[in-house]
Amino acid sequence: MTRIGVITFPGSLDDRDAQRAIRLVGAEPVALWHGDHDLHGVDAIVLPGGFSYGDYLRAGAIASHAPIMAEVIDAAGKGVPVLGICNGFQMLSEARLLPGAHTRNAHQQFIRRDQKLRVENASTAWTNEYTEGDEIVIPLKNADGRFVADDETIKRIEGNGQVAFRYVDVNPNGSMNDIAGVSNERGNVVGLMPHPEHATEPGFGPDMPDAMRSGTDGLRFFTSALAALVSR
Repeated sequence: MTRIGVITFPGSLDDRDAQRAIRLVGAEPVALWHGDHDLHGVDAIVLPGGFSYGDYLRAGAIASHAPIMAEVIDAAGKGVPVLGICNGFQMLSEARLLPGAHTRNAHQQFIRRDQKLRVENASTAWTNEYTEGDEIVIPLKNADGRFVADDETIKRIEGNGQVAFRYVDVNPNGSMNDIAGVSNERGNVVGLMPHPEHATEPGFGPDMPDAMRSGTDGLRFFTSALAALVSR
């Protein structure tokens, strides 16, 4: 059985939700601890949302130096699929596994909404079960979600196809170029601000036209990882 590790940091809020999503697609979730130097042989890794270390200094900055992150960086370099969700995305940016950075939302307020996204890259380890151009609805909740980068970086990631997701209809936090998620050049590391683990099970997901809380658009993040691992 495929084993996907979920790392818990002090202040993680969505680690159990990520573990549940992994279980729903038939994989085994493995609880990992921020203070360890052992990934326990997992096949893929999820850095969940929350407010690691209270978001002191900068969101994700302290967590990016946690002991286990040395193992995550090494694993990512070997092609292991790594997904950073919200605070996890911030950690991956701070660890330089992903380009760009995150600042306070442009309106200076915490936001919570069911957010429409467009899939821009359907060839990564976490998006291959989507089709480029798909519009999906994924819950969003953040205070420091504004994606920023210098002009050269923006030009590079746009040219390389590293923009994985873009906000549609509303840019909720002022992110440059409406960027909601990016990947590394290899495509095994992906980060996004919305929370796919909150859109995996009918009755608990975002509201959709057919029924309230019926959205399951996030489930394909996790089936994509399984497909990517099979094809390696």
